[in-house]
Amino acid sequence: MADPELQLVERRIRSFPDFPTPGVLFRDISPVLKDPASFRAAIGLLARHLKVTHGGRIDYIAGLDSRGFLFGPSLAQELGLGCVLIRKRGKLPGPTVWASYALEYGKAELEIQKDALEPGQRVVVVDDLLATGGTMHAACELLGRLQAEVLECVSLVELTSLKGREKLAPVPFFSLLQYE
Repeated sequence: MADPELQLVERRIRSFPDFPTPGVLFRDISPVLKDPASFRAAIGLLARHLKVTHGGRIDYIAGLDSRGFLFGPSLAQELGLGCVLIRKRGKLPGPTVWASYALEYGKAELEIQKDALEPGQRVVVVDDLLATGGTMHAACELLGRLQAEVLECVSLVELTSLKGREKLAPVPFFSLLQYE
């Protein structure tokens, strides 16, 4: 990892063993948000990747509830795009579409407003971290119901041992940092 901006971001990721349960190594992005230089670097690196990969083909960034909301709007602004929200069910006004997905301890539901996107619009989904891929997969399903085209999913951190990337296929996935 030679890129100084990527090194700056990586130095700000903290690890907490046995949180929230024994055996889990929690990757904390809070210091990235606290430090303007590392947050700016993270957004810049994600934006550069998307510019190189998709050029001007992206119509919107979709931020996932809740930490994707921290990165989605800033990334959208950097790219000169709008940001749409994908939230936990029951949090958005007006007509919505929703999808359920499995968690290791139960299930959860996401929703998006029916008029958030027009058919054929091209979207990149962003969140802070990819673990099992359930949340991002449900987001892609929702965007598909709106007939949007999901160009890619991106995150700051990827936990590779959980194989979330595989759950997203055939949608491409990119992360700045990978941990086991």
